[in-house]
Amino acid sequence: MMSGELVLGIDTSNYTTSAALYSPDDNKIIHRRRLLPVAKGGRGLRQSDAVFHHTAALHKVIGELFDELGYAPKIRAIGVSSRPRSDDGSYMPCFLVGVNVAGSLSSVVNVPVYEFSHQAGHIAAGIYSCGHEELFDKKFIAFHVSGGTTEAVLAAPDEKDVFKCDIVGKTLDLHAGQAVDRVGVMMGLDFPCGKELERLALTCNEIPRVKVCVKGCDCCLSGIENICRKMAENNEDKPLIAMTCLTFIGQTLDKMCGNIIEQYGSMPILFAGGVMSNTIIRERLAAHYPCLFASVELSSDNACGTAILAARQLRG
Repeated sequence: MMSGELVLGIDTSNYTTSAALYSPDDNKIIHRRRLLPVAKGGRGLRQSDAVFHHTAALHKVIGELFDELGYAPKIRAIGVSSRPRSDDGSYMPCFLVGVNVAGSLSSVVNVPVYEFSHQAGHIAAGIYSCGHEELFDKKFIAFHVSGGTTEAVLAAPDEKDVFKCDIVGKTLDLHAGQAVDRVGVMMGLDFPCGKELERLALTCNEIPRVKVCVKGCDCCLSGIENICRKMAENNEDKPLIAMTCLTFIGQTLDKMCGNIIEQYGSMPILFAGGVMSNTIIRERLAAHYPCLFASVELSSDNACGTAILAARQLRG
């Protein structure tokens, strides 16, 4: 049972429809989500298809969420992700589905709607799930590593958006999640490929040597796709190919992290995003830096962060 008035969170990212209910009084949260369907052998979705699938799924996800709650709560506010990042001009059509539903619900129940970036939601969910909510009130480095983003940002408290994010490191080509999915699909895995690629890699008995490409605080990840393709053409074992891909990404993030600390100084470092649910990558980073990680459950896309951010905005 969750006590007090609740805050509803909504997120309609490129691959996941999600909703969450958060109780500020007891700091509890429940959430539901559905992956958008991708055709066998596909490596993603067109935005028009994502919009269609979100439109078909969001009311069902919200219905499942309230069914789990088991009673009719008093909703105090709604938080929704309206754009990929906080930058001016950041836009992706799939988020309009969530914004439209949030606005409609707001009119019915007469509560405020707070809009946030999808990236801010990831970071907020990471802060909540790692148990270090003091980060909302200080500067820290946050890595957002997923299929659509591979960035490190300097996050600082902000009255309008709870915290402001300035990019301090990024990929110059492929995102980490794209690399994982391209390598996975190439080996016949189902999209999204992260969990299955990790299971394969964990059966590998060697740590491959890789040469990563990090330029200052930025990186290039497209090379790993070519490396893994050549390995597949040479009929090398799939577990070794999977481990090579994940080792490349882990070492890249490792080097980026070191360079960012050198340039910006020592401060808390939080990792969030779907790729950061990978235990191989997490263990490598944790061995070298005092990192904080979003929980495995809340690493991937979810609406928990938008609900938490809306609750903080409501408190002012």
